[in-house]
Amino acid sequence: MKDDTDLASSSPPTMPNIKPEEVHDSMEGNCEREEHALEKHVAFFDRNHDGLVYPWETYEGFRAIGCGIPLSAISAILINLALSHKTRPGKFPSLLFPIEVANIHKAKHGSDSGVYDSKGRFVPEKFEAIFRRHARTHPDALTSDELLEMLRSNREPKDYKGWVASWSEWQVLYYLCKDNKGLLPKGTIHGVYDGSLFERMAKERESSTKKS
Repeated sequence: MKDDTDLASSSPPTMPNIKPEEVHDSMEGNCEREEHALEKHVAFFDRNHDGLVYPWETYEGFRAIGCGIPLSAISAILINLALSHKTRPGKFPSLLFPIEVANIHKAKHGSDSGVYDSKGRFVPEKFEAIFRRHARTHPDALTSDELLEMLRSNREPKDYKGWVASWSEWQVLYYLCKDNKGLLPKGTIHGVYDGSLFERMAKERESSTKKS
């Protein structure tokens, strides 16, 4: 059985192609889900569903979606170190660096797309604006160059932490989820924002591992 030990040495998992109309259906469907979109984005990493994400759970989540050991370990350390205290306002710092899922909106970084508002709710207009402004090659997908253009346009002055955070998030997503034409599909990106993509990636990887 093959075990991915390095992101750079492993092949990106094949992602299902989601039709644009399915994106609109999901956006217009459940309002309650949209109100808690950022929480759902993070909840995948809450492996025991206790409302807290510890570094080892972040690691397990990254491994589950196909990331190698080095990237998963580094991500777990950096993410939990950066977000734990922001999601636990007024509480004594914990050396276990848990992230409170219910307060994840308090850790929202700058220089982002604005698809999540200050409460962590999904903003459809901002999501559509990504493709209206940057998807020139294909109306429902982004190329690598278009992705970089979007990141540059989202930069806030001297927000270096936000620049790095946004670049890292999108580059990992592009590597793992681009299709065979080098495009990052709209449906895939939407799945990141509502958290459903991670579940699909984990199931697909688990299925492919069983077949190998």
